Amino acid sequence: HVQLVESGGGSVQARGSLRLSCAASAYTYSINCMGWFRQAPGKQREGVAGISSGREYIRDSVKGRFAISLDSAKNTVYLQMDSLKPEDSGVYFCAAAYGRVVSSGLANSEYNYWGQGTQVTVS
Repeated sequence: HVQLVESGGGSVQARGSLRLSCAASAYTYSINCMGWFRQAPGKQREGVAGISSGREYIRDSVKGRFAISLDSAKNTVYLQMDSLKPEDSGVYFCAAAYGRVVSSGLANSEYNYWGQGTQVTVS
């Protein structure tokens, strides 16, 4: 069983930045992939970024603005968000694929552990 706890969400003006953190209860080397998803009101949850064994998966709409990184020593994955836009607003969820192999790294069905989410509001 893997527990995930997100932090770093909040309110920011357009063109500003936020850095999200996700701490995992398991060693990250035992997790196939870790990623970030987001859900805006009235919309389905969508994959934002994923990272696994040196491979990064980034959603096209955030390429050049968002970056995902992993600190194995701290069992923590980060999402650096720059040049934020109002359409980036939503609840951001950390996810982990444990005992599974991912393909796109951005599909909901590829992950089996989820955090409770952290709110990001861009105005």
